[in-house]
Amino acid sequence: MKILCIGEALIDMICTDKGKPLSEGNNFLKKAGGAPTNVAAAIAALGGQASLSAKVGIDPFGKHLMDVMQSFQVNTDFVHQDKDHFTTFAFVSLMENGERDFYFNRGADSFLSEEEINQIPVTDFSIIHFGSATAFLPGPLQSAYKLLLQKAKQAGVFVSFDPNYRHLLYKDIQPAFIAQSWHFLNQCDFFKVSDEEAMLLTATDNVTDAAAALLQKTTAVFAITLGKEGTLLGMNGTTQIISSIPIKPVDTTGAGDAFVGALLYQLSGLTATERAAMPTAQWVKLIQNSNKAGARTCEYMGAMEAFKHLSNDIFL
Repeated sequence: MKILCIGEALIDMICTDKGKPLSEGNNFLKKAGGAPTNVAAAIAALGGQASLSAKVGIDPFGKHLMDVMQSFQVNTDFVHQDKDHFTTFAFVSLMENGERDFYFNRGADSFLSEEEINQIPVTDFSIIHFGSATAFLPGPLQSAYKLLLQKAKQAGVFVSFDPNYRHLLYKDIQPAFIAQSWHFLNQCDFFKVSDEEAMLLTATDNVTDAAAALLQKTTAVFAITLGKEGTLLGMNGTTQIISSIPIKPVDTTGAGDAFVGALLYQLSGLTATERAAMPTAQWVKLIQNSNKAGARTCEYMGAMEAFKHLSNDIFL
């Protein structure tokens, strides 16, 4: 069964001059990125049928993103190229104090339009995943994102959501991010949040209270990722923690996206009736497998490189 991921496709420019601010960095490593782009690649690497809806520029970097997705056999029919705007860039440097020096140069991803969303045959997909760090920023993508949610709900498509909060993007408009996230939390069938996101969205100061609030206010099955402490599964008024896989991490980039991709890949093998009737024990098994995918990703440098080492044999 087919899965559609919508959101940003961008280029991460990672400063390799350790500890230097961007203004002093001379060496940068180009990496294809964007949360929904990562999820689509992870699904395809596991053997699933993934499509991506996004917008890139008609430039070498947009071509690179298209080439990378096609190398994973992700369908790019719904990735549009914008002749008027450049491909979006995120520049990042890790400072000596552990903080990130970050500069976001937003371009084409913002301009995915409602007209382009209306070209998507929504009923061709069993699952649509909304996983964008940028979709709640001002721009046409914001309304296009919500339109696709509306169309997915009308068509009875399973909806997955990962807010992917980035403080450096939303620090001045945090209330808008929270309000728009709740629009999706209230309508999706599954959502994944980090522990920090769970507390931010529920205005709580610990994961236990955050999970209780999410159980009370939403009807979706949800996962709260807790790093090495495991993953909290919430459903049917109860929670439980599924253990992480012990590893020595090389790079945690993309681990959350691999987790989501693995979960959606497994869900795509079920009918809508089977998904609706899944008992807690079956959800636990799916989460355990998804934790394996996240762990495998942490063993390699860079998300896309790590995804090359994903295959469904990790579920055995």
